[in-house]
Amino acid sequence: MINFNGVSKVYPTGSIAVENFSLRVKPHKTVALVGSSGSGKSTLLRMVNRMIEPSSGEVLINGQDISTADPVQLRRSIGYVLQNSGLLPHRTVLNNVAAVPLLCGSTKQQARSKATELLELVGIDTELLARYPAELSGGQQQRVGVARALAADPDILLMDEPFGAVDPIVRRELQAETLRLKQELNKTIMFVTHDIEEAFIIGDEIVLLETGGKIAQHGTPQDLITNPANDFVRDFIGFSRRNKQLTIIDSNGVKLVQDSHGLPLGVLS
Repeated sequence: MINFNGVSKVYPTGSIAVENFSLRVKPHKTVALVGSSGSGKSTLLRMVNRMIEPSSGEVLINGQDISTADPVQLRRSIGYVLQNSGLLPHRTVLNNVAAVPLLCGSTKQQARSKATELLELVGIDTELLARYPAELSGGQQQRVGVARALAADPDILLMDEPFGAVDPIVRRELQAETLRLKQELNKTIMFVTHDIEEAFIIGDEIVLLETGGKIAQHGTPQDLITNPANDFVRDFIGFSRRNKQLTIIDSNGVKLVQDSHGLPLGVLS
């Protein structure tokens, strides 16, 4: 369980990134932090592994104030996936992932075996294990980044805009892969994105943030869609912007779903 208790982050310039933010992240759930630039979502995520220290308030993991924990050991116990994968360019795919269990005390053979298993889990072919990150596609690099984040078998997985740098087709594939891993591994996941549709796909719960880490609404995807809390939420999820009153028409024997402007959104099976 992760608890944010009244955390704030104020930089020396006086800029307020987050102000008096509180949230309880339940075990084995995926919470998507979503909002525009400047809403504090990445700042909040990085407080969990102490990449950023709060100016006030506290972050607890399983009841322990993480400010009392050794930051290096804390970061090794939490998986962290970055937007650009963050792989070491001078190490092979296999050695990028094996580095984590090695740091945790595994033998070289154990670490390589664990890395191979995880790379297979995220869909990386064995023929790619000897390659370097620059020889991989963006989607492959992100898969390796996910494998590395899982290498210490963490209870918590932090994902910071992990699919923001790949094309839409690869992004959908990685979203589907994340859903599969959620079901198989049962981790507690905090997922940062600026894309509300991605948040709806990935998150069991959505935390929609305004500037400064103010929670505009916290609930399930269904809560935000069926009962938006205010105009900000309504605008962010697109109800005001595109007037998502849907209709179904028959087009060449296919039931086509379209919005009020006639834009096709999908088909009914």
